[in-house]
Amino acid sequence: QVDLVESGGGLVQTGGSLRLSCLASGRALSRYALGWFRQAPEKKREFVARIIWSGGSTNYADSVKGRFTISKDNAKNTVYLQMNSLKPEDTGVYYCTAGVPGFYNYWGQGTQVTVSS
Repeated sequence: QVDLVESGGGLVQTGGSLRLSCLASGRALSRYALGWFRQAPEKKREFVARIIWSGGSTNYADSVKGRFTISKDNAKNTVYLQMNSLKPEDTGVYYCTAGVPGFYNYWGQGTQVTVSS
């Protein structure tokens, strides 16, 4: 069992920055990837980024490459998503997730990110 708690969402203007945090608790985190998905109103949930807990390799959606950075702090059991150069299309609820890459079965409650134009 893995519990995930997100924080750091909010309202920001186009071009601004936000940093999301995800506090993870539970056993066997080292077996998993932790990542972020997002869901805009009336759209499907989509992959944003992920990081392998053991090793630290990362992967990003094309839409956020060069603007978002995912990182982790093992000592704090926390994953971060630094979001720069934000655009209105980045608006949505951002969810932290954990699991085997491609088979994420643990989810946080989500945090709202709103980018105003």
